[in-house]
Amino acid sequence: MTTTDRNDGAGGYRSLVPARMDRLPWTRFHTLIVTGLGVSWILDGLEIQIVSQIGTVLADRGTLALNPTQVGWIASAYLFGEVVGALVFGRITDRLGRKKLFFCTLALYLVASGMAGLAPDMWFLLVFRFLAGAGIGGEYTAINSAIDEMIPPYYRGRVDIAVNGTYWAGALLGAGANVLLLDPTLVPLDLGWRIGFLIGPVIGLVVILLRRTIPESPRWLMTHGRQIEAERQVDEIERQLREQGIPFEPVPHDRAVEVFRRRKISYREIARTMLRDYPTRSVLGLTLMVTQAVLYNAVFFNYSLILVRFFHVSDQRTSYLFFPFAAGNLLGPLLLARLFDTVGRRQMIALTYGVSGVLLAIGARLFSVGALTATTQTLVWCAVFFFASAGASSAYLTISEIFPLEMRAQAISFFFAVALAIGGVLTPPLFARLIGDGTNPGPLTLGYYTLAATMGIGALVAWICGVDAERKSLEAIARPLSEVTHPIEPSVNRTR
Repeated sequence: MTTTDRNDGAGGYRSLVPARMDRLPWTRFHTLIVTGLGVSWILDGLEIQIVSQIGTVLADRGTLALNPTQVGWIASAYLFGEVVGALVFGRITDRLGRKKLFFCTLALYLVASGMAGLAPDMWFLLVFRFLAGAGIGGEYTAINSAIDEMIPPYYRGRVDIAVNGTYWAGALLGAGANVLLLDPTLVPLDLGWRIGFLIGPVIGLVVILLRRTIPESPRWLMTHGRQIEAERQVDEIERQLREQGIPFEPVPHDRAVEVFRRRKISYREIARTMLRDYPTRSVLGLTLMVTQAVLYNAVFFNYSLILVRFFHVSDQRTSYLFFPFAAGNLLGPLLLARLFDTVGRRQMIALTYGVSGVLLAIGARLFSVGALTATTQTLVWCAVFFFASAGASSAYLTISEIFPLEMRAQAISFFFAVALAIGGVLTPPLFARLIGDGTNPGPLTLGYYTLAATMGIGALVAWICGVDAERKSLEAIARPLSEVTHPIEPSVNRTR
């Protein structure tokens, strides 16, 4: 099938590549995309969970003998690496392609995390934790872009949300590994934490073999003057469908997109697109990302401290109570994901943010009057984050589909970096101060109510500024910057 009126070059040409990709049924190709690319979130959850529980081990004289401040630097180095990696690799993946970057970023993570397990001292560990974070931060931008550009619109929402939610599968894996590896009766103290850092690279080695068979995003090729190559990618997918006897409809030529080759998207053009062409979408993306990051990092990095100081739970039992907490976070995206494609993006984002805020406020009231135990407090968190986890995953989905293709990865990286800086760096220590010594529940109660209000703001912004992107082509949601003409966002229009 010929889908272009002109060969590759600097001039304009009409392409049916996006329409051909969008009308495909679910195939083994799409399963490969999800399996090969979606593991990034599992690795991130694994890394965060392992590091969150090795502080006391690294402080032991039999290991690296770190003080509490140095232990905090280990976590901060990883988070700072994620910010830098997202910004740097986000820019590169929009310029050089998705495939090159999701090899580069995973390879960086594999090497750096493995080297961290060999650390002889704090500075060695800091450097390689930073580099491992940079690899995962880069993964977020390249992988979210590639998944959304290759998954048909009918499935895009549920796939993206479910994949983002698998972060908590990694957290569960990390928690289980910590129970075994950090028990000195089972594994020598200075060996267990080192093995923990090798779990992710072992998983990554298997996945990087899968990625060898994943093609470059045809949409990215189309907008970078490589139209013939883009068509060959789609031709190969269609050939496999025909061999399997899977029917698919022809695409009418009136669905073609007329594009021209773009050499480079400047930072000024990105800023103009976000602030002038899509201002409400920028407000939406920033609000969703920051509010969910504040909630998650406030509770996640302090949940064990709350259990220990207010409910007098032993350190070992906090590890076991983490399992239901993580399970609630995992089940939310998996069970609610389909509704984002059927009920609608705007409705479900507002619902998940709003319900999580209401449940958190109810939990704050119960906590303030002393009605909770360690078990019931964990159950409250399970209920809250069942909805909040789906909402947080939808924030990544929203940003990856509401901005033009040529700047998609950079948009993800910008909002991710801002959210992580505010939610990941500033929020945890502030929330820890509210916990105090565990004798006065008042400040923490106020913190809970503040978090509930924060999620309420996210719900309100989602309802007012939300984009009805369900089951729509990415080009219909945001016209490519490479298109010959593309409209400016109306000031009031819920289908922006």
